[in-house]
Amino acid sequence: MTDLSVLLALTSAFLFALSIQVQSLGLEHIDFRSGTLVNIGTTTLIYWVVSPLFVDSGYWFAQATILFGLVGLFRPALSLNLAVAGVKYLGPTLTSGLAATAPVFAAFFAIALLDEKMTFSIAAGTVGIVAGIFVMATRESKGQPRGWPLWAMFLPLGAAFFRSIAYPVTMIGYKEIPDPFFAALISYSVSLMVALALFKIQRRKLAKFSWGYSWFALAGVINGISIYSLNTALKFGQVLTIAPIVACSPLFTLIIG
Repeated sequence: MTDLSVLLALTSAFLFALSIQVQSLGLEHIDFRSGTLVNIGTTTLIYWVVSPLFVDSGYWFAQATILFGLVGLFRPALSLNLAVAGVKYLGPTLTSGLAATAPVFAAFFAIALLDEKMTFSIAAGTVGIVAGIFVMATRESKGQPRGWPLWAMFLPLGAAFFRSIAYPVTMIGYKEIPDPFFAALISYSVSLMVALALFKIQRRKLAKFSWGYSWFALAGVINGISIYSLNTALKFGQVLTIAPIVACSPLFTLIIG
């Protein structure tokens, strides 16, 4: 793994942590479903505005486009909804801490789908990072009862699971189209359609306009850069090494918080 992929993975981790905190501010004003829709919509809009500068017209008819679209079915449509719901019930620090278990799921998919090799050093590093962050995020202060339901832990864990699937599927698509921007453009476009469909099926309405929309729009900008950094890191590295680095985001969440 190159130094560039390490730097990009760390950048993605920091931006993801920053996005979690920004969305936490937005949740003080609007519900998480409206906020998530604005988040995904903002990122998608930005990608489409700048797409003429980066996208090759020949990409649209490639098989890899279908794979990138498949990623969009669960990231960020499902993963972001679960993550933002986790912030609502658990707070940003605990949510990002539990979401840091993604490398465990990612390791399984990387070995099964990409035939990557698990070395002792990678395994030890992954277990150490995940265990340390999990303990740090879930420990309770003495004399203070837990203020959240146990079932809420499955929200960020679900987000971690769906994010981890995106890693190998994106890398398989890179074999035909090694373009991080195009991969993000397609996945976010599909996710926006999924999010809009769910919003309509559930017969929900956007919350009244407030500053909450601004926070989620800002989070959408941050997420767009974060995903691009992550996709670029995957282009130059391996899932087994990139995923644990991205999982360090809770450390940044604690510092920012």
